[in-house]
Amino acid sequence: MKTSATRKSGKRLWGIYHTDREYARELGDPLRTVVEAPNKLIAEGDAAQLGFGDPWAHPVNSQTAMRAQWLQKSRLAHQHKLANSSSGAHN
Repeated sequence: MKTSATRKSGKRLWGIYHTDREYARELGDPLRTVVEAPNKLIAEGDAAQLGFGDPWAHPVNSQTAMRAQWLQKSRLAHQHKLANSSSGAHN
């Protein structure tokens, strides 16, 4: 089973979590946002530029990405399209 979505451009989806894992567990380990980047370091840098302090990136699939607390509006529409096409669901 594939654990993350990889794009033709070589980019994949990265879930952004809190770096402080103990703090994250206390909060229920929320998925803070999702970014698309070719690697972990760039994903964490992109998240920091969006204003997320102490980001920790981990590969996610499109279904997991939909559970993020915050998604850019353009990314939300794109992710919704991906989730529907990969699951075969039609809304």
